[in-house]
Amino acid sequence: MPRRPDSELGLRLTLAAVAAVLLLVPFTVLVLLVATAWPPLLTLDADLAARLHAGTSANPTLAGALQLWTDVFGPGPLRVAVGAAAGWLWWRGARRVALWAVVTMVAGGLLGAGLKLLLGRDRPEFLDPVSHAAGYSFPSGHALTAALGAGVLLLIFLPFVRHAAAVRTQRLTRCALVAAALIVAVVTGLTRIALGVHWLSDVVAGWTLGAAVVAATTAAFATWRGQPARRPASRPAHRSAAQAVDGAFDEAAHPDE
Repeated sequence: MPRRPDSELGLRLTLAAVAAVLLLVPFTVLVLLVATAWPPLLTLDADLAARLHAGTSANPTLAGALQLWTDVFGPGPLRVAVGAAAGWLWWRGARRVALWAVVTMVAGGLLGAGLKLLLGRDRPEFLDPVSHAAGYSFPSGHALTAALGAGVLLLIFLPFVRHAAAVRTQRLTRCALVAAALIVAVVTGLTRIALGVHWLSDVVAGWTLGAAVVAATTAAFATWRGQPARRPASRPAHRSAAQAVDGAFDEAAHPDE
């Protein structure tokens, strides 16, 4: 029996909303632990930062490679990439998806900046720093923007894989896109610790907040769209959770007439 349109929208909305709530739980815990200066967390942060910094400072080639990565996938380039994708979507008629992408990046950036000012956490300090960064430490802006940018670009382009690729190559291509998004987000965050400009909890907070913002705005977008995704009649009614959330973004591959 085919799935009713309202149940498809409800499934997408529920999945995205639940994901946002689940991600906000560990983020809220981290905020409380940092705000109260919980000793075990501070010790873990300090130990890991010292070990990674020692390895990086002893290897200038590694330090240079990490700095290059953190510059290429920093907040500025990722915002430009999402902005370019949003402009392209707007040009081809998928304007709601374009607005969603911009709103997601702006909302996440404002939340991160506000939390930095609210908590005022100092960055790590070393006698022989290998990199420098201005401003407060929590949450990591690089980790936050990497999670936002990777998530937004992934949700934008996944529908094109489903509609454009041959059936036998779709799964491999989708896996490659998901892996690329995870690598960008994870490695970008880790470079900040290895370069000695962030604590582990800063980076984890950036990841979780970014993912939560993407999930929350996705739920809002699914509600705003208010109609089922266009799908071939032959597509089976049963779909995975990832496919259900991804369905809200068919507008990118098939913009409104």
